[in-house]
Amino acid sequence: MISYERALSLVLEHIPVLGIENVTLIDAVNRISAENLIGLVDSPSLDASLKDGYAIRSEDILSASEDQPAMLHVVGSVAAGGEWRGKIRSGEAVRILTGAPVPQSATAVVAEEFTRLHGDRLQVFRDAHKGRNILPKGSDIQAGQQLVAVGKKLTAPMVGYLAAAGYQQIPVFSNPRVAILATGDEVIAPGRPLAPGKLYASNLVTLGAWCRGYGYEVETLVVADDEDLIRGKMLECLAEYDALLTSGGAWSGDRDLVVAILDQLGWEKFFHRTKMGPGKAVAFGLASGKPVFCLPGGPPSNHIAFLELALPGLMKMSGSGETGLPRRRMILAETIRGEEDWTQFVHGKITYGNDLPLFTPVKSPSRLQMMANAEAIVIIPEGLIEIKKDQIVLGQVLK
Repeated sequence: MISYERALSLVLEHIPVLGIENVTLIDAVNRISAENLIGLVDSPSLDASLKDGYAIRSEDILSASEDQPAMLHVVGSVAAGGEWRGKIRSGEAVRILTGAPVPQSATAVVAEEFTRLHGDRLQVFRDAHKGRNILPKGSDIQAGQQLVAVGKKLTAPMVGYLAAAGYQQIPVFSNPRVAILATGDEVIAPGRPLAPGKLYASNLVTLGAWCRGYGYEVETLVVADDEDLIRGKMLECLAEYDALLTSGGAWSGDRDLVVAILDQLGWEKFFHRTKMGPGKAVAFGLASGKPVFCLPGGPPSNHIAFLELALPGLMKMSGSGETGLPRRRMILAETIRGEEDWTQFVHGKITYGNDLPLFTPVKSPSRLQMMANAEAIVIIPEGLIEIKKDQIVLGQVLK
């Protein structure tokens, strides 16, 4: 068996990054930028008003107050999308609305609430220094400015930012299309009647839900422990999808057929079994040039092998600069223990307070309940027997 760290490095070393496609900005949310994206235009394209009010020359209202208001002559008006072509002279003001271009020679905008209009005569009760309530040209975006780096996951505010920068479509890495194949005579797809001795393929749903959460296209299948059926479905999946996950049949028992079938197919196997708990029986390789992860059937082993090895691989396929679950610092609520020659993964809940969040291991006789209630995972590295209470750790966030 190899170490978990070595297994992860082999996955990231051999996983291919998929191609690039152009998508609309709305479709780009949660996708990975395939290029460094720069501003195509200045935004705003002109100095713009941040307030409804009056464009003025600051020196005309330097001493304005409630007791001694400054008096100005209103000579025009301008709204967003419009233009006032004149030049403001001393003692003049132009009515201006939020987002409108600031007229030439105006040096500030005084907010409407500090003024009173009588016909075309304006009383101003407060001064406004140069630049007051003006959004300068290019202050949000400058043409040529780098906005997004390659490998960055795009959020909704980011794509709005890119729209302001002049983009309609952007290049992103293609998301992997993932086939998930659950094997076992005892396993049936959710929704079918549950016969005695059978169980629903909960692993299949969990894996599919994780993949969908990352935006990957998913196909799920359940196949009985029949060598010909499994081989046939594997070949179909490898022909149609970018990656294959199998659930169950990864060990070396009489009914554990998956790895043996892949061996017969001549896949390039990089490892089978790792020193990690749960998840020891996991295997990884390339078949027809496509990644295949053989995940154990036990729910905790299946879940951890996916999160700690398969998910980082799929994220790399999608071009992500981040591979794996998000991490944050946490404090241990109690001592956790592992094995000296093993990497141990501990499920836990998070309690938020004034300081760092508190990580408490989940203790439940039910494996599925433990997984469902977990909010984070803490890793005890190989070579370390325990991490004591009150220690700060870097936990992986699940929810």
